[in-house]
Amino acid sequence: MTENILQDTALLKPALMVPLLPLVGFLINGLLGNKLPKSITGWLAALAVLGSFLCSVSIFNGLAAKDAIHIDLFNWISFGNTSIAFGLQIDSLTTTMLLVVTGIGFLIHLYSISYMHDDEGFTRFFTYLNLFIFFMLMLIMGSNYLMMFIGWEGVGLCSYLLIGFWFKNDAYNHAAKKAFVMNRIGDLGFLLGMFFMLFHFGTLDFDGVATAATGLGSNHILIVSITLLLFIGAMGKSAQIPLYTWLPDAMAGPTPVSALIHAATMVTAGIYMVVRSNVLFALAPHTLDVVLITGVATSVFAAVIGLMQNDIKKVLAYSTVSQLGLMFAALGLGAFSSGMFHVVTHAFFKALLFLGSGSVIHALHGEQDIRKMGGLAKKIKITYITFLIGSLAISGIPPFAGFFSKDEILAKAFEQNPLVWGILSISSMMTAFYMFRLVYLTFNGNFRGTEETKKHIHESPAIMTVPLIILAILSIIGGFMGLPEVLGFPHRFASYLSHITDASKNLLPTTHHLSHPTEYALIATAVIMAIAAIFYARNQYVTKGYLPSDDEKALPALQKAVANKFYVDEIYDKIFVKPIQVLSDLFLVLVDKLIIDLLVNATAWFVGLTGRTLRLLQTGNTGFYIFAMVSGMIILLLIRLFI
Repeated sequence: MTENILQDTALLKPALMVPLLPLVGFLINGLLGNKLPKSITGWLAALAVLGSFLCSVSIFNGLAAKDAIHIDLFNWISFGNTSIAFGLQIDSLTTTMLLVVTGIGFLIHLYSISYMHDDEGFTRFFTYLNLFIFFMLMLIMGSNYLMMFIGWEGVGLCSYLLIGFWFKNDAYNHAAKKAFVMNRIGDLGFLLGMFFMLFHFGTLDFDGVATAATGLGSNHILIVSITLLLFIGAMGKSAQIPLYTWLPDAMAGPTPVSALIHAATMVTAGIYMVVRSNVLFALAPHTLDVVLITGVATSVFAAVIGLMQNDIKKVLAYSTVSQLGLMFAALGLGAFSSGMFHVVTHAFFKALLFLGSGSVIHALHGEQDIRKMGGLAKKIKITYITFLIGSLAISGIPPFAGFFSKDEILAKAFEQNPLVWGILSISSMMTAFYMFRLVYLTFNGNFRGTEETKKHIHESPAIMTVPLIILAILSIIGGFMGLPEVLGFPHRFASYLSHITDASKNLLPTTHHLSHPTEYALIATAVIMAIAAIFYARNQYVTKGYLPSDDEKALPALQKAVANKFYVDEIYDKIFVKPIQVLSDLFLVLVDKLIIDLLVNATAWFVGLTGRTLRLLQTGNTGFYIFAMVSGMIILLLIRLFI
């Protein structure tokens, strides 16, 4: 990298304040929250994240794209010639993520003050949210892989706590455990990758690892092994095939949790980690092929499942999995800045869509089945308009944010592999269809719920709608930071990240840039396909008034399979869960009870027996003690003489 390292700067204080403020909010609410009014605990948590956002803005304004801040707080681990610091690193990539995490995090905290107001766990909820923000900031600000791993594990813990927030519901507890276990599978890969780095390179610093790896050359077995292990970690955290099934179930948590963790922050941690390690991945083209195939497969597979989901949050969940697949496809193509660009735009419109779904659920007193909705456009206008903007953005309609980031990824795909472009284009077309299927079934037509529910439909309060409006504005203008160069504008986002991503450009195979007519044709094709999907959805669900069937058995076999998510959870249950449970029961009987328990109990029995026997020798008779002592001396003398 060509960045300048700044050690003595006025930005050091705001850099330290960014993670400290949410940590302080967590400690105050965690220790004193039960003694404080709800209004104080909620606003305290929100203002802590707002403070982090303002510090992040200060860093963004004061730190040039080519510069970086390194803060080594103390020497954490030392052995031999290896030294690992507990430190922070802030550069253009970090700053980008800081603005997204703290900015959207604050809006979600603000929204949650009203959304969670009547919940008995209000203070606990904000305590967990602040802790999550702290760990997410540690993940993106860490100066080495070990620091990143601390945040990585921390957000996994907070995800478990927040998904299972309503712990009195067993189904929600199972969803939380599922997320925790599947993330641990990925985390093992990350951990093994770090062991490989430490053993072979003697360091876990990002720059040190990149420098050492560069000396090994392209596709070295060690680099391929490390990057594959890191990618396994990314697959778990960012819900890629086969470790994706936890994310749809994670919708068990409160809706703001879905917006914060499973749309804008935690699930993008895998993308961030790969971009941060872009030199390593550029040195492993074989791994990039795996990343590309996994991303493309995940994008299409999740999009197909999303076509027939009837829970408003489940549709958005599979949409998130699909969009994450699109981001990984970009990384597999070596388009690291394009992948990060879509991370940012996706954070805007997906947070908007999740919070919008929460507003719908709030208006309908907890109802999430879109088959029992309809006709809400006139009753909750702000929610409808903002939700429509988010849907247009994710569908790739210009000039909304998603259009620019999606178009860029599709163009990169066409440069390298038209087949990949074709598959991703179909995935994007399905995205437009199922999103507007959701819009039309939720907001158009006649209300299909109960009369009692209909009487109480109302727009959400301002504290919930203001974040929706802000996110809607970002979903409209957010894409302008990365205008297509074919239109003659500078790509400011790619330029801002260039000091991070340029390090890998020379390591990647060169590709021929598309001609302007080809780029125009690709843009037109993408837009036409999206519009066609939207009109098809309108024809089906508005003009024809088609409603999803309540009778799953009446569906054709393929539709039934899609509606049941291709029975992946059931397959995992039979192949992995039940055999492991049987094996666990077997070990419980054969190992735990027959060996370990028996050994422990036998030891206790033997000690008790010998104790009871030896106590018989304690007669209290002095003569017997003298006799025993003399006898012992004689026995020792005989042993000494004859043995």
